[in-house]
Amino acid sequence: MGLTTESAAAPPGTPSPGAGPDAPPDPDDPALLRVVPARHYARWAAGIGVTVLVAQFVHGLADNPVWEWGVFSDYILSETIVDAVWVTLQLTAYATVLGFLLGTVLAFMRLSRSPLLQTVAWTYVWIFRSIPMIVQLVFWFNLSALYERLGVGVPFGPVFWSVDSNSLIGTMGAAVIGLTLHQAAYAAEIVRGGVVAVDHGQLEAAAALGIPRLRQIRRIVLPQAMRAILPTAGNEIIGLLKGTSVVYVMAIGELFYQVQVIYGRNGRVIPLLLVATAWYVLLTSLLSVGQYYVERHYARGSDRTPPPTPIQRARRLVQTLRSAASRPDRPVIPRKSFGGSR
Repeated sequence: MGLTTESAAAPPGTPSPGAGPDAPPDPDDPALLRVVPARHYARWAAGIGVTVLVAQFVHGLADNPVWEWGVFSDYILSETIVDAVWVTLQLTAYATVLGFLLGTVLAFMRLSRSPLLQTVAWTYVWIFRSIPMIVQLVFWFNLSALYERLGVGVPFGPVFWSVDSNSLIGTMGAAVIGLTLHQAAYAAEIVRGGVVAVDHGQLEAAAALGIPRLRQIRRIVLPQAMRAILPTAGNEIIGLLKGTSVVYVMAIGELFYQVQVIYGRNGRVIPLLLVATAWYVLLTSLLSVGQYYVERHYARGSDRTPPPTPIQRARRLVQTLRSAASRPDRPVIPRKSFGGSR
């Protein structure tokens, strides 16, 4: 049996056997490559340009006397404006809850196997998406001109109980009805899209296990559909919050109507429009924060390592600073959690 000698693979940069100290370096040695950092000149130029524009805008807000920040501060927390904000929140809450409840019913009517239910739901969505919201509000506000009394009785027969339309549906009630019916048409399509996005095999597996149909929808379909429903539903609710301003045609004291009344008396149009803008931005921001945490809750099934929330990041930063302050002679490496680099 013969013996063979094999030389082990030498690491990069090691001179070959027999090479003297004056041998030329290996050109493929990674240690001899020159490292040149990437220079993003276009990115720096864009950042500088945006910074200059933002600084000019802020400077204009601070120095331009037309904004009248004194008038803004006088009205931003006034009792009239705060009450108007409360009315706006009431309209938004009622229309959101009732609209999505009715929209969910309409969505499952469209998904049913009954041609009658499908036709009724499709017709409802078609009509209420075709008519502008302001037209619907004016219609419901003048309902008493079409039906003086509303009653309960036998169809095409005697009426057992009736009431005057104006006493049953007031101005606020007409606004809630108009906003709810309009919102339900869009909510129906949002919910239907989310339900359709769920794999049909989920229902087949649940049916094979003998789970009742209602429980399949409540415990299997809707929790998975919420991941597709929530982003669009959040945008729709934010749009509804701002869309409540159209009820000014009904002389309801919501935010935009009260701002119009005030600047119609004192002529301070710009600062009072800023008051309305500031409140709308605040309310929209709160809704966006709520949407973020609700989406995070329903994403637990698909994303097991979600990125840390802003509050968690702030707590981690505080802990890092405290550790650095307690140990000034030792470097502190910030802790990282799974998903934090996303």
